[in-house]
Amino acid sequence: MAASLLLLLDDIATVLDDVATMTKVAMKKTAGVVGDDLALNAKQVVGVQPARELSVVWRVARGSAVNKAILVPAALALGWLAPWAVTPLLIAGGGYLCYEGAEKILHRLLHAPRDGHASDDAVRRAALAESPVNPAAVEAGKISGAIRTDFILSAEVIVIALGVVSGRPLPTQLGVLLAVSAAMTIGVYGLVAAIVKLDDAGSLLALRPDPLAAAVGRGILTAAPWMMRGLSIAGTAAMFLVGGGIIAHGVPPIHHLLHDVTARLSGGGHQPSSWIGLLTTAADAVVGVSAGFLLVGLVTIMTAVVAQLRPPVHDRR
Repeated sequence: MAASLLLLLDDIATVLDDVATMTKVAMKKTAGVVGDDLALNAKQVVGVQPARELSVVWRVARGSAVNKAILVPAALALGWLAPWAVTPLLIAGGGYLCYEGAEKILHRLLHAPRDGHASDDAVRRAALAESPVNPAAVEAGKISGAIRTDFILSAEVIVIALGVVSGRPLPTQLGVLLAVSAAMTIGVYGLVAAIVKLDDAGSLLALRPDPLAAAVGRGILTAAPWMMRGLSIAGTAAMFLVGGGIIAHGVPPIHHLLHDVTARLSGGGHQPSSWIGLLTTAADAVVGVSAGFLLVGLVTIMTAVVAQLRPPVHDRR
């Protein structure tokens, strides 16, 4: 009996050690996507009332946890039953990210503020104050949009992690996916919560009697709006980079074309790895931007065609 128990404990220790090792590898491979997820989710809180920021972050984090509770068993089942479907689903998700990024840029260009000196937050708050739209509905829309985006990025992270542990026993696969999911959710949304409350920390420090602390607080207050604006820009760029990367690596003709172009520009791989990485990132961005605006155009055309085919509504009064 004692020998059986020791063998069981040894098996458990072996599985846990395997899970820890594979989790480190998976986290390295998914670090870029996690960074993009941080930028995207921090961007979603821009424009929310300060008193509601942590509540919004918590609700998005809770939705992210639900996403992963769905995605982890779905990924394991998909990898077992229909591994051929993983790539098409990722490409569809990448296309959605590109579409959303292009739509945001077009919305910004077509609805630019008339006063060039007015800040984004000031324009947004003034519009909300004058608009009959319920602020709670706006907040709910931001949360649902953030959860949808998180679903796509979480799916990519989980599929990448699944690729790392493919061929391993099922307990190891499950352990690695759960560990990566937990680290991603806690790490990303913990950092998002800290970022969005930087202005509160700056206000507290600015009121301290210590001159150094007060100066640091004023510096944080000055830098916080610029950081949020930078995160907003980085979040939109991340949509193109992540989505374009998925499409570029998932569609064989595009992948081979970009590989050939990158190889020529890098001198057959003789250039420094940093230069090759920059070329790859630029190629992903080009694919992402092109796919995004192409999809926006297709959706606009299809919407117009459907509107034309729809029978007119007659006034029955």
